[in-house]
Amino acid sequence: MTTATWNTARPWRGIMVATTLPFREDLSVDHDAYAEHVARLIANGCDGVVPNGSLGEYQTLTDAERAQVVRTAVEAAGDGARVMPGVSAYGSAESRRWAEQAAEAGCGSVLLLPPNAYRADERSVRAHYAEVAGVGIPVVAYNNPYDTKVDLTPDLLARLHADGGIVAVKEFSGDVRRAYELAELAPELDLLIGADDVLLELAVAGAVGWIAGYPNAFPTSCAALYRAAVAGDLATALPLYRSLHPLFRWDSKTEFVQAIKLSMDLAGHEGGATRPPRLPLTGATEAAVRTATEKAVADGHR
Repeated sequence: MTTATWNTARPWRGIMVATTLPFREDLSVDHDAYAEHVARLIANGCDGVVPNGSLGEYQTLTDAERAQVVRTAVEAAGDGARVMPGVSAYGSAESRRWAEQAAEAGCGSVLLLPPNAYRADERSVRAHYAEVAGVGIPVVAYNNPYDTKVDLTPDLLARLHADGGIVAVKEFSGDVRRAYELAELAPELDLLIGADDVLLELAVAGAVGWIAGYPNAFPTSCAALYRAAVAGDLATALPLYRSLHPLFRWDSKTEFVQAIKLSMDLAGHEGGATRPPRLPLTGATEAAVRTATEKAVADGHR
């Protein structure tokens, strides 16, 4: 299904992996390991990467680290259009500066949360997206009302699109009913799957991309699932989805960064530590992630 496939005209489509970030023992960024991770994802069927998102622990990075992560991703991907950096920040001016840096690095698009330092009203949200869109690089909105306390409803997304502020939305609310309303209100706005555990439902509803978490650990299986789902091949997609769903649920939990990094370790890839204040998983939580990951490995997912 070509409309849900990555292409240079709409480089935010397809499977764009929200990448984890490897750290050395002293918790400095391991840029060499990150470059290898980006290259591995693309070699195993993913279309591009989203550095400096929540999975990339951008809130814990210095400005220099954050900028270098983008440059590393662009070089490792081999095509800057395959890189969609997160440019979220407390201030609109800072988000604009990160968007300018992404454009200078040759990235194809950027991912932007609404103002998240307070519960922003519609006027503030629209001004925020207009400020960043002024850079000229395509902006993908990120709707995560749980963490930002700002809900980008279909009505508001349609207005943001009409303003020229956004080209797509990463939809993380979990309310798949919104897909149909959004298609009615803003048919030219691209819907991207924003939570792994509603992948199939949103693919059936017309999503044309997936900003994904668990391909960090199982890129080949996740790529096969996505392509079957958007093609309407439920005979292939549904068994894969059922098999991976015990893991996908962790993408929507508070411990998602630690969970996905642990799954990477167990799958034979480098997940590693997280920076404080995130701490390693323990007890029943660690056991649950470990059990689900080991089953996925035993089932042949890779």
